[in-house]
Amino acid sequence: QLQASGGGLVQAGASLRLSCAASGGTFRTYTIGWFRQAPGKEREFVAAFRGSAQTTHYADSVKGRFTISRDNAKSTAYLRMNNLKPEDTAVYYCAADNRLILSSLRIPDQYYYWGQGTQVTVSS
Repeated sequence: QLQASGGGLVQAGASLRLSCAASGGTFRTYTIGWFRQAPGKEREFVAAFRGSAQTTHYADSVKGRFTISRDNAKSTAYLRMNNLKPEDTAVYYCAADNRLILSSLRIPDQYYYWGQGTQVTVSS
């Protein structure tokens, strides 16, 4: 199970840190992905942290502003979001899977486990 938290209402330029707490399974072997979905839009990839290779991957729209990290001892992943923009407004979801290949990291349907989502609203 995954539980996402940390969302909120902030002004443009502010920062937030989202958390994704996992239970069950061997957390360190799982790839953790963050996705977001704005009203009327499809769910889109934000960032991923591969469990096996320990590499990070970002959408171009957040590269340089967002940082994904993980604490395997706490079975928790994080998404640090700096310099937030109104276009970052969305429900943010964390997802996990331990069978992903590199080419699948950015595809929501490839992840088996999902958290419930946390709302991030950025005002201008």
